[in-house]
Amino acid sequence: MRSVCLSLMNHPPTPPIGRLSAYACLALSMALVGSYVALSKPLVAVFPVFLLAWLRFGIGGLAMMHWLRRPPAELPMTTRTRQLVFLESFLGNFLFSICMLYGVSMTSAVSAGVILASIPAVVALLSWVFLRERILLRTWAAVACGAVGIGLLALSKSGHMQAASTAGDVSGGNPLLGNLLVFGAVVCEASYAVIGKKLTGALGPKRITSLINLWGFLLVTPFGVYVALQYNFSAVPASIWVLLVFYALAASVWTVWLWMTGLKRVPASQAGVFTVMLPISAAVVGVLVLGEQMASVQLLAFAVALTGVVLATLPAKQDLSSKPVH
Repeated sequence: MRSVCLSLMNHPPTPPIGRLSAYACLALSMALVGSYVALSKPLVAVFPVFLLAWLRFGIGGLAMMHWLRRPPAELPMTTRTRQLVFLESFLGNFLFSICMLYGVSMTSAVSAGVILASIPAVVALLSWVFLRERILLRTWAAVACGAVGIGLLALSKSGHMQAASTAGDVSGGNPLLGNLLVFGAVVCEASYAVIGKKLTGALGPKRITSLINLWGFLLVTPFGVYVALQYNFSAVPASIWVLLVFYALAASVWTVWLWMTGLKRVPASQAGVFTVMLPISAAVVGVLVLGEQMASVQLLAFAVALTGVVLATLPAKQDLSSKPVH
């Protein structure tokens, strides 16, 4: 999958990608999001959240500064497109980063993965509200599954804290607030998917990626500069700097470009299927890399949430999701 998407990235003049390549880009994008969500835990243990977000947007902006220029074949942005670009950055970059970074600092990557499993259902709800797509009864059942999964996760609070202590987890000690913040990030991510579909009709994937990163950098700069002036950068080990560069490139460049590239070819409701890669990769990284443990109640919550994903994303006999409400 990665080779297909990277080859497209290096050869912009090629014709529009096929549906299978678009699927590969969407899947790889969400897998990368899940991995950097989990790997952000050691970063938030070193960097304050606003400083980390500022560094992320700054590094990403330097990497794709040449993408900001409007291609000759692209029409000038309308006022509506400019507003959508700002909303895409404010919700999908700024608020998502703040909610996610604060959230994962207070809870575990496994718990975050369970909550993130509700993204497809939230995407469907927002598509119904803003894109006027019809929602099947099973989608409402998927939303209920997501709610049950989050409820089970809340009930496992005391057990989670004991497991996190055993695994050496150094969260902020407030998993309930952390889980609520992660769910806030879910709403932001779903908004990002819906708005992104509208933007791909007016702008190219590279230009969208660079513009929303620029807005994210501008929004967080006042907070980032304030924290940076009081921060001791010399105490940061080299390994954390390497992880920061990966996090910045993955969060600001690779995942956004891959998602917008796939979204240009695939309907928003169908693209929501691939967000299942986000919670799965977050949980896998949390267990295999960060040494977290998955308690039995968390495992049950994860299974219930993923059942909701299946209900929301399996193809129907008659595809009503793409038909507008009259």
